[in-house]
Amino acid sequence: MTLSLDSIAVPDIHPDAPLSFRKARLSDIDAIHELIGYWAARGLMLVRSKALLAETIRDFHLVLAEPHEGRPGGLGGVCGLHMLAPDLAEVRGLAIHPNMQGRGLGRQLVAACEAEARAIDLPALFAWTYQQGFFEKCGFTRIEKTNLHPKVWSECQRCAFFENCNEIAMYRELR
Repeated sequence: MTLSLDSIAVPDIHPDAPLSFRKARLSDIDAIHELIGYWAARGLMLVRSKALLAETIRDFHLVLAEPHEGRPGGLGGVCGLHMLAPDLAEVRGLAIHPNMQGRGLGRQLVAACEAEARAIDLPALFAWTYQQGFFEKCGFTRIEKTNLHPKVWSECQRCAFFENCNEIAMYRELR
């Protein structure tokens, strides 16, 4: 069984499946692309191409749902930490499987990115989001887009929505 929106679908996984966390591998690209595409089709995040996912695969942390009660396992969630400058990284590509919502997985994935950032002594994180309240619960504050690092804008210029961006900029000081 799959959960779908038109042609965008994700495999059905049991909401109470046991979970494990790990860094992403190249073999995870299709599942990551599928999960991000599911939410992008709903206008809740930006789609990421498989080529971009391959280029940035080392950025991503995963939550994997183990097989449970006759259902197969699968990707429960994903989130990336993308370095932009020596003093800033972006928390990006946060997507949680629809059956896994409400289990705190998003917070755990953001915390994994934050721990990775702290381990390399990174002073700050930011995120583009449509979910301001979620990121506030993770310790981020809303900032004006004009206050973002110039490196952020060089990445934004490649986005199809650059001229009509309605994402919210969130920032978190780590020091």
